[in-house]
Amino acid sequence: MTSGQLAKAKITNLDTNSSVQCMFNPSEYSFTKTNEWKPHEAKGDDLPRLEFVGGSIGTLKLKLLFDTNEKHDNSYAAGSDVRAITKKIWEMMKINPRKVNAKTNKGQPPNVRFEWGSLWSFTAVIISIGETFTMFRSDGTPVRSSVDVEFRQLIAEGDYPAQNPTSGGNPGEHMRTVLEGETLAGIAFEEYGDSTVWRHLANSNQIRDPRRLRPGQVILVTPLPLQ
Repeated sequence: MTSGQLAKAKITNLDTNSSVQCMFNPSEYSFTKTNEWKPHEAKGDDLPRLEFVGGSIGTLKLKLLFDTNEKHDNSYAAGSDVRAITKKIWEMMKINPRKVNAKTNKGQPPNVRFEWGSLWSFTAVIISIGETFTMFRSDGTPVRSSVDVEFRQLIAEGDYPAQNPTSGGNPGEHMRTVLEGETLAGIAFEEYGDSTVWRHLANSNQIRDPRRLRPGQVILVTPLPLQ
């Protein structure tokens, strides 16, 4: 990006590395996170004693506008169906058939990353999408819509190095969600073709006990070091 050029926000499917660039940057977004505190009875006191239980998962909500009534770039024709663009976001809610566990026959939608410029990104899953169509051609084809997207955070800030291509991420790195029944050795075989390099995954993710790998856990897959 050249100096002074407006950075476009985008959403990337981390299973396929395909991205949807936002046609217009969001005018606002909200990020919420709560902590849980449990009150304990304190006899003779006005207030109970609070004990910290733990933090909750962060939630990012934003609204995106897509408009194909007029031509903004070379990726579509003026007057084309806006759903041809927004369906790529909807597909990030679907189970990736190539990620279905052969043992349990269970799968899950992909992990995604919302990023805006080189300063901040948010690795998450999409838990809800709502699309409202507000402009149509004479034949009923929608050419403008607003898309409300809600993300649920997967990785706490600072747990891993920056993943934006311009902010320190390494080529070939990607995130992977552990499915039920998976092991580090099995993941190593799928990712590297060699189950004996499971320790590389353990070291990359600071996993001290590989037997405690749990479904839903997100791990960072990095290239093997050069021999």
